[in-house]
Amino acid sequence: MLAPIATKVRGVGYYFDVARVVRSRLVRLMYWLVLVAAAVILFSAVWILVPAPNSTLLPFGVAAPEVSPVLLAVSLVLVIAASLYARLLGTARLALILSLVSSVLSSWPLVQLPGTLRRFDDEMSKSLRITKASSGVSVARVFEGLRRPRDSSHVIRGVPFTSAEGVPLKLDMYKPVGAGPFPILVQVYGGGWQNGSPIDFEWFSRAFASRGYIVVAIDYRHAPEWKWPAAADDVRAALRWIQQHAKEFSGDAARIVILGRSSGAHLAMLEAYRESSPSIRAVVDLYGPVDLAEGWRHPPQPDPLHVRRVLETFLGGPPAAVADRYRDASPITYVTKHAPPTLLIYGTRDHIVEARFGRQLNRALQAAGATSVLLEIPWAEHAFDIVPNGLGSQIAMHYTERFLTWALRTDVRRP
Repeated sequence: MLAPIATKVRGVGYYFDVARVVRSRLVRLMYWLVLVAAAVILFSAVWILVPAPNSTLLPFGVAAPEVSPVLLAVSLVLVIAASLYARLLGTARLALILSLVSSVLSSWPLVQLPGTLRRFDDEMSKSLRITKASSGVSVARVFEGLRRPRDSSHVIRGVPFTSAEGVPLKLDMYKPVGAGPFPILVQVYGGGWQNGSPIDFEWFSRAFASRGYIVVAIDYRHAPEWKWPAAADDVRAALRWIQQHAKEFSGDAARIVILGRSSGAHLAMLEAYRESSPSIRAVVDLYGPVDLAEGWRHPPQPDPLHVRRVLETFLGGPPAAVADRYRDASPITYVTKHAPPTLLIYGTRDHIVEARFGRQLNRALQAAGATSVLLEIPWAEHAFDIVPNGLGSQIAMHYTERFLTWALRTDVRRP
């Protein structure tokens, strides 16, 4: 009678053994996956401190600091998961080490954030004599990713404003709800003078339209087909069209601000400084080139986009061959006391347009007697605000809005 019972017990034991083996293999497989995830997160986080050496890796250098709260959160989850089996499995121990390193790297921008905001508030208060205000920068908002915020703006696309040598140029217009006249924010996209479209940074256009601005995103001709001064001429044509037709779209032609990014900031500053029109109340320079000959002579190191090649494509050669073009195309050439108030926002880790150019322009403007505010984000690379809810884009949005609110006050007068 005991033999059948013993057989059943051995059978049950066999199934328990199989279950233990399966469980062990599943655990090992799971920790291989944890290790892979830890390696991927560490690879992403390392570009928070290490400059990208080429254009392939540049997107990591741009995005990693801006989404560092997300990288930190994932790293901490992996730390907890890896620590459960760190004594038993080598993969878990290695995953734990990698996750701890990525946690340290990912926390770096967050460690710098409070001091950066205090410094920016002090700079705004000192330069513009405005009181401090809550930054509105939220770490939690970074986790919202690319979700487009709701807005009630009305968008009109493809409005023609000129035809330059047979090339039709158009603009997009983002209009707030309500009766005007509204201040006009002219947005000039970047792209090394070779790429880009008025639809770039649409989330930014919609955000400012919802704040009571008519945002006009303009187009211009691109190099290499169209070299200097084609793009600058197109921006000037767009500004003239906007001034002439402002009443038709409920805009206030006496309250125009112009904002650009990278090469778009370069074109925005050229228009603002060369024209010195009283209707241009302010200019916002987001990491724009300032002194093109100096940028060619001393390119960044590393140089992922080959700055010299970009400049030569735009201007038609090196400074030795076309020195006049480099001088005429440099915004710093036109700095005077009559320059409109300027907000300059640069990234300390920018390896396309180095932050030293922002400092150079800030010194020149202040020495000339013009109003200038320089905000330098310590962890940011070039084009940092391409991540809509990233730390840098939130900072840029907040201080741009405060600066423009100040610049559009009726009691603000230029020299």
